[in-house]
Amino acid sequence: MFGIPGKPPVTLTDAAAARVRRLMEGGEVKGLRIGVKKGGCAGMEYTMEHAAAIDPMDAVVEQDGARVMIAPMAQMFLFGTQIDYKASLLESGFVFNNPNVLESCGCGESIKFAES
Repeated sequence: MFGIPGKPPVTLTDAAAARVRRLMEGGEVKGLRIGVKKGGCAGMEYTMEHAAAIDPMDAVVEQDGARVMIAPMAQMFLFGTQIDYKASLLESGFVFNNPNVLESCGCGESIKFAES
């Protein structure tokens, strides 16, 4: 895993933690697995899925009763990200405040990271 010892790779706002806890109610969902994949206008897209099990290669972040698993290939791209949850009259969803993103497309669905 990429990271700084003692510092979680991602953090959750209170709203995001509350939403993940709601997803975990009932016990079937063990947490929210997040990752990145190639796609979109800017080159990469975030992925999210309800995780029924914890993969041993996932980085696991537990905060305020919420659990987020980070897929192995996404860990270096997501380090330092704050995950929020926003709800408005027209839409609701998770918002990634990622310091590693150089640019995003106009619709906000895809992102570009710095070349390593």
